[in-house]
Amino acid sequence: MRTAFYERHRRLGAKIVDFYGWEMPLQYSGIIQEHKGVRGGAGLFDVSHMGRFKIRGPDAQEQIQHIITNDIRRAADGQSLYSPMCNHNGGIVDDVIVSRLGPGDFVMVVNASNRTKDMDWIMAGVDTGRCEVEDVTAETALLALQGPQSPRILEKMGADMGGVGPFRLARMELDGAPCIISRTGYTGEDGFELFFDGRHGHLWDAILEAGAACGIVPAGLGARDTLRLEAGMMLYGNDIDEDTTPLEAPLGWTIKMDTDFIGRDALLSREITKKLRGFTVVGSGRVARKGDTIYDDERPIGMVTSGGFSPTLGRPIGYCYVLPEYGVGAHVAVGIGKKRYEAQLASTRFYKR
Repeated sequence: MRTAFYERHRRLGAKIVDFYGWEMPLQYSGIIQEHKGVRGGAGLFDVSHMGRFKIRGPDAQEQIQHIITNDIRRAADGQSLYSPMCNHNGGIVDDVIVSRLGPGDFVMVVNASNRTKDMDWIMAGVDTGRCEVEDVTAETALLALQGPQSPRILEKMGADMGGVGPFRLARMELDGAPCIISRTGYTGEDGFELFFDGRHGHLWDAILEAGAACGIVPAGLGARDTLRLEAGMMLYGNDIDEDTTPLEAPLGWTIKMDTDFIGRDALLSREITKKLRGFTVVGSGRVARKGDTIYDDERPIGMVTSGGFSPTLGRPIGYCYVLPEYGVGAHVAVGIGKKRYEAQLASTRFYKR
């Protein structure tokens, strides 16, 4: 599958890779250059591979509440909410963002890898006689404009984003394209995600042109991964999955036990046997990868879920699940290849703007 911007990516010299059936740009100028471009100015990402579901109807709120752990009742019109969806055992089916466009009118953004699974799960978990669920991924586009210069770029295009705070959204027109612009993202920077009809592919060009004086760079999946790793944002399939719960990941804040959601009873009774921690590799340039083992002396105590080199910090970082008694600051070792390297457990959030 290809997004509305595929040919533009090719013209910009992007390295294209298969990502869950989508032909997506991994990088343009290079991962480190794109990463630093986002941190210092702005980056434009094509994230149209993410799944987008419309959920509508007078009972849509009640039905959504049944399938997410967070409290959608707290979201006002024009507000977005981050939340896991759990299975009956408390494991994470996916982590999603739900936006309330108006009364009985919601959009849910899901991970590309889970689009089919999530639709099946939602259809099984809601009463379809009380709300309508529609997959609109194919006919819509989604761009992410991220970085400290992103508000200025949108303002140059005529948008007024001053009153749109974090996890808020607004409807407006950009370069002739009606858009829903949400102040959300996956990089740790200020930024926006733009939803619009996929026929308006020219918006990619218009944003790059408006951002030229602000140092905007087109950015691919590679930089998206290093940015999210620094910022403490988990990747589904690596750091969270159906065998982990929001209580084992640092997502306890998203669980509202005063609501009735699938998996609530399991989370009330399930034993916590592991915790997701960050870690840094001390004194070496080696990068740990998913599946590498974490040790306390000779004792295996956990496993790496994500690892990479941090362009901002200039050293290898990562996430790992370890036994819950091993907290931030603990000195451990990580097995990389045939050697073990000194490491220290940390918060999963390495970077704060």
